Amino acid sequence: MEDELLIKYLLNEAAEAERIAVEEWLAQSEANRSRFAAFEKIWTASKSLSASARPDADEAWIRFKSRATEGNSESRQVPFLKVRPSFAGTWIRVAAALVAVVGIWLVYSLLGPSGYTDVVAQADVRREKLPDGSVITLNKNSSLSYAADFADNRSVRLKEGDVFFEVAPDRARPFVIDVDKVSVLVVGTSFNVKHRGNETEVIVESGIVRVSRGQSQLELRRGEKVLISAASGELRKSASTDALYNYYRSKQFVADNIPLGRLLDVLNEAYEAQIEVSDEATAREQISITLRPDTPLEDNLRIVCETLGLKMERNGKRYLLSKLPK
Repeated sequence: MEDELLIKYLLNEAAEAERIAVEEWLAQSEANRSRFAAFEKIWTASKSLSASARPDADEAWIRFKSRATEGNSESRQVPFLKVRPSFAGTWIRVAAALVAVVGIWLVYSLLGPSGYTDVVAQADVRREKLPDGSVITLNKNSSLSYAADFADNRSVRLKEGDVFFEVAPDRARPFVIDVDKVSVLVVGTSFNVKHRGNETEVIVESGIVRVSRGQSQLELRRGEKVLISAASGELRKSASTDALYNYYRSKQFVADNIPLGRLLDVLNEAYEAQIEVSDEATAREQISITLRPDTPLEDNLRIVCETLGLKMERNGKRYLLSKLPK
């Protein structure tokens, strides 16, 4: 990514195509987002410096590069700008002012590792408001972390579980979620991300979400989803056919003419149970029903059996549903 384009983006001078190119680049990796955050921090700091400090630009820039590389380690490298002549005057003056007024120590402190803040939901659903005004709802047994400098770097890492995001709009600072090797980039929208085992699922309720893995990417809109398996790594978009993914927020299992097997998969996950059916034909039977997560599993299964004419057998934590004999 050209440094000039990043500067134009920071100054809100980028054309629409350039802005999209920067946002796609941001979605590709956390390293790209860290570099962008560093650029943004330098620019923010430069605006607070005294406008009267105007040392010789060329000489100051040479000193800046020389001093910054002394004792530099891989984890604290300063991203030097390869600025073309049209931008050189403005940006070199910014860099020179940083050196002359606050010294190289400020740049180092700005570019140091920012750290992340953990948010964990264990036995209960947890709702949290992030520093930018976005709201996240974590299902039980879910965990994520967000950048400590979140006002400047809206970066989130989902480690495990289900999280519903209601993202505050901010076109200048894209909201990015890293899930294993998958990256999700948004501006302002609501969507659910689920990461269990080797699979990641993204379902959009409103707005547009850009999902990428490696060089592949796609856009999801309302009512669309993507399920990504670590084994294949493919991005396959499809329609979201039910609202069962949202049970931990809605406090309801809403099945609207869906296969029984799909409902049982969600009940197994929610109750950490082992519910099976006796045959594939029974698993494909359509069911319309509403259950509550705060109802004991066995009571909910009795309602399912009554609805479809099934019987239930229990062996420890294992439940088997099968057709009643005629």
